[in-house]
Amino acid sequence: MLLSHSTQPWIRSARFDGAFILLPPFLALLVVLALPAQFRTTSHMPLWGWVILVVLIDVAHVYSTLFRTYFDPVRRRQFRLLLWLVPLACYAAGVALHYAGSLLFWRVLAYLAVFHFIRQQYGFQRLYSRHEAPTPGARTLDTLLIYYATLYPLLYWHLSPPRNFNWFIDGDFVQHDFPLGRLVATVAYVGLIGAYLLKETQLWQRTRTFNLPRNLLMAGTLVSWYFGIVQFNGDLAFTLLNVVAHGIPYLALVWTTSQPSSTAHPAARAGYWWSGRYGWLLFLGVLFGLAYAEEGFWDGLVWREHGTVFHWFQNLPSVASAPLLLTLLVPLLALPQMTHYVLDGFIWRRAKAK
Repeated sequence: MLLSHSTQPWIRSARFDGAFILLPPFLALLVVLALPAQFRTTSHMPLWGWVILVVLIDVAHVYSTLFRTYFDPVRRRQFRLLLWLVPLACYAAGVALHYAGSLLFWRVLAYLAVFHFIRQQYGFQRLYSRHEAPTPGARTLDTLLIYYATLYPLLYWHLSPPRNFNWFIDGDFVQHDFPLGRLVATVAYVGLIGAYLLKETQLWQRTRTFNLPRNLLMAGTLVSWYFGIVQFNGDLAFTLLNVVAHGIPYLALVWTTSQPSSTAHPAARAGYWWSGRYGWLLFLGVLFGLAYAEEGFWDGLVWREHGTVFHWFQNLPSVASAPLLLTLLVPLLALPQMTHYVLDGFIWRRAKAK
């Protein structure tokens, strides 16, 4: 039988997980399918799409790490040394990379971001498998598919001619058109999906149990990465499927795991100034404000692409033609991203061990 809501391994609840962690990739696909065809096949990104997807979701989710680290009084003490060392090390590494070449800087940052995106899906898969006791073979298959659900589209991208989208800037991924490589990767992809479906069918026949959130997570990962990178070749389609499926679940996870314990002393609870009935509005307001400010500085100082959105920042001096200033400034502006990617590898470890 299907496990009841009380026995399914929800992170918070069926309603919360369903709406904010499991539904986003499917909802994003429906939106993409409803868009005019040109948005699925061209590099055109409408301004509204860029503001919503890049600023209000992608950049905002980067700053949500603050609520699990620097803003959290308990974890601030727990990770005190790490919270100092990681930003300093990231900035020093960023300056060195940018000095060696701006493309090298963006390429390393892109691959670091990809690793972060991939590990998030594995992390959710482990959370939704935490009550299971599968055979070693079944656990290995789950791990292989959650990783390959993301790696196959990336392999397809790397082994294809230039696409109508990029991760950060043109050329940040190494690409080489290799049709045979794409075919081999596709065969392995189909084979792993088939093996997983067979395993789940046999599990149902043997135990009459079905892990709903784990399977929805697996399906959502397959859907968002395949359609966003392989099936469609448009910047808006890629960004919508990529950002929504990653950013919204991450925001939800941070929000639900950064609340004070219900048994905590009132004085301790006071340190969590974003908790409370309408704390989510403050949570999102802080993230949107920081995201807007960061992108405003990027646009005013470097890119100069969205002056209508960042009108106040257009009075800043452009440093695009000053290589030394760019070498110092670009890693500084990218520091929240770099810190987010690196800290994310540490701040969830205790939660995984529980």
